[in-house]
Amino acid sequence: MSHQAPEIRHLSKTDPVMKRLIREVGPFTLTPRSKRSPFESLARAIAYQQLHEKAAESILRRFVALFPTKRFPQPDDLLAMNEQAIRGAGFSQAKVAALRDLAAKTLDGTVPTGAIVRKLDDEAIIERLIAVRGIGRWTVEMLLIFQLGRPDVLPVDDFGVRNGFRIAYGKRSMPKPGEVLRFGERWKPYRTAAAWYLWRAADRAKEAGC
Repeated sequence: MSHQAPEIRHLSKTDPVMKRLIREVGPFTLTPRSKRSPFESLARAIAYQQLHEKAAESILRRFVALFPTKRFPQPDDLLAMNEQAIRGAGFSQAKVAALRDLAAKTLDGTVPTGAIVRKLDDEAIIERLIAVRGIGRWTVEMLLIFQLGRPDVLPVDDFGVRNGFRIAYGKRSMPKPGEVLRFGERWKPYRTAAAWYLWRAADRAKEAGC
């Protein structure tokens, strides 16, 4: 996006620290993976919970390889797969239970299709999806940002967002979620872009060894 993008204009106008961060990081380049179904996005999110990226990717590769098409399974394919085989791919028992509940709730309509989910507002999506075992607000917020591209999501329970806030705003200690939420009122209706820049602030500090 250009520097004239509405997100950039708004954040730069309302917050001098964010303006500096935008200048240092560059354009907002988040590209949602809109072709994934909510089922696939959430299944992948379950794999990533409490694991490093490389470990989760290895588990997902082994998981997909279990199915004849070697493509990401449909809900009924997952339910038909032997639980021990899924465990063998590297999923814990709790994550296998979460995956099976996700598949069942996709088939019964609790988890909406991609076409339906795009018509729902953010809080309605969160309310429906946290009914799935192992899915909390943070996981749904990642779907809102990275699959649906919703513009005004601020995942204040995310460590990277809070750490980026601490770094960018010179805080001595890690801010509480409520502090970031209150401060983020000024970023509306583009809090997703603000979160993205906070992630970049955390990444830059990590690369610099800070």
